[in-house]
Amino acid sequence: MEFGIKVATLDKQRGSCVVVGVFESGKMTDAAKEVDRISDGYLKDIVSQGDMEGKASTALLLHKIPNLQCKRILLVGLGKEQEFKDHAFINATQTALRALHNTGATDCAFFLSDIPVPERDSAWKVMQLAKLAVESNYRFDKLKSSPEENTKALRKITICIGDRADLPASKEALKQGAAIAHGMNLTKDLGNLAPNICTPTYLAEQAKELAKTYKLKVTVLDKKEMEKLGMGALLAVARGSHQPAKLIVLQYQGKGKKEKPVVLVGKGVTFDTGGISLKPAAEMDEMKYDMSGAASVFGTLKAVAEMNLPINVVGIIPATENMPGGSATKPGDVVTSMSGQTIEILNTDAEGRLILCDALTYAERFDPKAVIDIATLTGACVIALGNVATGLMSNNEELSQALIGAGEYASDRVWPLPLWDDYQDLLKSNFADMANIGGRAGGTITAACFLSRYTKKFHWAHLDIAGTAWKSGKEKGSTGRPVPLLTNFLITQAKESNK
Repeated sequence: MEFGIKVATLDKQRGSCVVVGVFESGKMTDAAKEVDRISDGYLKDIVSQGDMEGKASTALLLHKIPNLQCKRILLVGLGKEQEFKDHAFINATQTALRALHNTGATDCAFFLSDIPVPERDSAWKVMQLAKLAVESNYRFDKLKSSPEENTKALRKITICIGDRADLPASKEALKQGAAIAHGMNLTKDLGNLAPNICTPTYLAEQAKELAKTYKLKVTVLDKKEMEKLGMGALLAVARGSHQPAKLIVLQYQGKGKKEKPVVLVGKGVTFDTGGISLKPAAEMDEMKYDMSGAASVFGTLKAVAEMNLPINVVGIIPATENMPGGSATKPGDVVTSMSGQTIEILNTDAEGRLILCDALTYAERFDPKAVIDIATLTGACVIALGNVATGLMSNNEELSQALIGAGEYASDRVWPLPLWDDYQDLLKSNFADMANIGGRAGGTITAACFLSRYTKKFHWAHLDIAGTAWKSGKEKGSTGRPVPLLTNFLITQAKESNK
């Protein structure tokens, strides 16, 4: 998709379509008023007759508007003006894009970025428009024998702003929004792939391709190298699988070597049967998404590299399958992690924390500014927060607040849960330093408590994306989250370090 941004007026606007908005009261935006003035009251008649009531999630396509040079006008309902905030702006943009994809329009000019959104500037609106536009074009049909040809694809979008002073920031926001969406598309592709294709080895190959494209440094450790490092927890998960485990490390150098990196650690279980603690058969196919944390690290690094962000970022991806078998780890087994701490494995389906703990210990060698792990870790997080917010736990309040702020700005929100020492007692074991589960109560928190035992040497945050990484049902597929959150966090970090 091609993008443009300019200061534009409607009277000279040519092309396939122009998008303007109407509030539920019938009040037109400034752009819509301008269309109405040029067309001698045409829009006012449409609104007064009740053809467009301005309700959220509605759109009306008009042809041959008097005195206008464009072929179509798309009226988008904005809902109630006093409730027009972040979510309403995003919803209006998505509604417009859905309507446009059902037309023959190949290009479109958006006059939505001048609509006031509380606490959001023009750059935020441009970033969202670009991200949502690229997202709207996403299709995953590469595994179908005869993919449907999308003959009505929207190929060009022009974002029109009213103030020339906003142009430099808006151009930067346009670049950021498109890069974030491209990163999300990579995350979606990896998540949506079939698990017989997207294996640990495949992820390692994709890391090498990404490194080649964006000049990143890549290192892939195999079983022997992980054994030498003492990664007994990660390798315990891999024991039942015929697919060899990999530890993938990607390094993006956007600043000098003396600058400490932000380390992203993504859970990469490419298929999770639960191991000997076998999962129920229903919806087990969705366990191909158990590598969504790893996929989000790939996507975030792609976005960061595409923007040439002045920051150092390291991505660490422990990748394995979790399968039952004659050599699989058993409930009751005790393993030694890379840190030297021993773990009694009471449930082999609590495997994500086992591969992450060794990856977190490995992260120490990079002397990180901060470490963020991303994992589809607990079903308990879905029960607590549903599919709206990602769970957040951290050992550093400043890092936690920075992630909360980035999530709000990106509309990819997180919600903090406590990480109090009171919960640590639930992980006690009679036979090892700790158990890998703490019972049903507070399952999301005790999982984070387990990981916290491997993060004492750096500032750390844990993102549980079990409820936000993919959708089930008719719209089944990866969401690309939390790439917007992570990328916006890194954009802010880069700005602060360059002040």
